[in-house]
Amino acid sequence: MESARISPKTILVAALGGEGGSVLANWIVAAAHAEGLPAQSTSVPGVAQRTGATSYYIELLEQPAPPGAEPVFALVPIAGRVDVVASSELLESGRLLERGFVSPERTLFVSSSSRALTTMEKMQMGDGRFDSARIHETAGTLARQYCHADLDRLAQEHGTIISATLFGAMAGAGAFPWARERCEEVIRAGGRGIEASLAGFAAAHDAIRQADDEVSASAPVATATADKGESSPERFASLPAEVRELVSLGLARVIDYQDEAYGDLYLERMRTLVGALLASTDPQTHHAIGEAARRLALWMAYEDIPRVADLKTRGARFARIRREAEMQPDQLLRVYEYLKPGAEEIADMLPRSLGERIMKRVEAGKGLPFAGRGMALSTTNITGFFMMRMMAWMSRLRRKSLRYAQEQAAIDIWLEALSKALPRSPAFAGALAELPRLRKGYGETQMRGRTNYHAVLDAIVLPAVASGAEEQNAPRLRKAISAALADPESDKLARVLAETADPPQAIAAQ
Repeated sequence: MESARISPKTILVAALGGEGGSVLANWIVAAAHAEGLPAQSTSVPGVAQRTGATSYYIELLEQPAPPGAEPVFALVPIAGRVDVVASSELLESGRLLERGFVSPERTLFVSSSSRALTTMEKMQMGDGRFDSARIHETAGTLARQYCHADLDRLAQEHGTIISATLFGAMAGAGAFPWARERCEEVIRAGGRGIEASLAGFAAAHDAIRQADDEVSASAPVATATADKGESSPERFASLPAEVRELVSLGLARVIDYQDEAYGDLYLERMRTLVGALLASTDPQTHHAIGEAARRLALWMAYEDIPRVADLKTRGARFARIRREAEMQPDQLLRVYEYLKPGAEEIADMLPRSLGERIMKRVEAGKGLPFAGRGMALSTTNITGFFMMRMMAWMSRLRRKSLRYAQEQAAIDIWLEALSKALPRSPAFAGALAELPRLRKGYGETQMRGRTNYHAVLDAIVLPAVASGAEEQNAPRLRKAISAALADPESDKLARVLAETADPPQAIAAQ
């Protein structure tokens, strides 16, 4: 008589190279065997755009096999027939979703919200990062249950690797037919980094179990940063939550960049846009205001020599370097900063009148005798660190500098155009909110981006706002921004600027 068929529990784990994915798979199999449950694990190595990516597939029975029966397990997962899917990185989660392994009928999906940027994301001239919110939204729709937290951060905080925190997250989400204590037993049996692995496991387990605190568990660093200064001003209490959060984060950034008074200026500028948001229920208006809050903060906190020097000499940076290099307490750290400031960067941080005289020399082809020379400073010795801190101290003179005057004037023009466009065309305002993406970097990159920015502003934005033709120019503005970011030689941008806006009836027909 043929025995009844028992379906195994199927588990698929995706991890990047060096994250301990094989250790995690071994822990799961060891826990199953300790419970008397038959289990089998297979792995499929691959190559991702960041580092080697491996998928680990595990099948196990949730009860002991009948006497005399020998379970037969599959070697590879089948789309739509996986009970538990776990991923150590958010974009890898997106790959698993794309391949159909996550099913709304049966799949528990556990993912880290941390990101390791792909080569293509890093190559973009602007912000080339994939929108993480789209992956979270898709996962929440396609999975029976979706749980996520910043497992990479938790691993770093507890001195372990992400396999331990992913194991804890899976246990906290109820992925296994055994108790938490069994997981901790197999970790102890590993013999290496036991205490750190147990601490990371516990932190991730608790983060997933505390469902009511899911947002703070997945992004505590951003929350803590946003609490600096007046991060939740009452005047913005009526804004949508996502916009209010961006304003709070932007405020924290500009205060950290300069001082409280600079934060007040940021809030004053945002107040000019809030009226349009409160008077509108259009999602495009909300998006435009949120994007404006983000871009304004980034623009006001532009990178100059004092800012870079300050960031490079912060204690948290040296701690991060030691952590990432896995240094031991008795090892010495040497950090060298390679600098090559150009005449433009030097002029930018000097008082306006002096900076303008230097730029006239540069435009006349004379330049500065000491500019453009490379130098190496060690910020782990007294002399190099002192020199970098002296450069950072120049931020106290920033308000009198040439670049400060230029950037503030440009911001005011942009804000005025944005406030006029918002009530007339949210689509155009949304594109205009992204225009500051062109102003980035330093040296030649910054000069080229600034030139492209003003070309788009003068050819499209200001004429459209002056004539009230924002709606028909919205597609052209977005096309111009994309062209400027895609082509460092600006040939594509020149072709877009040579085009004319589509007439209103053409847009309606589209």
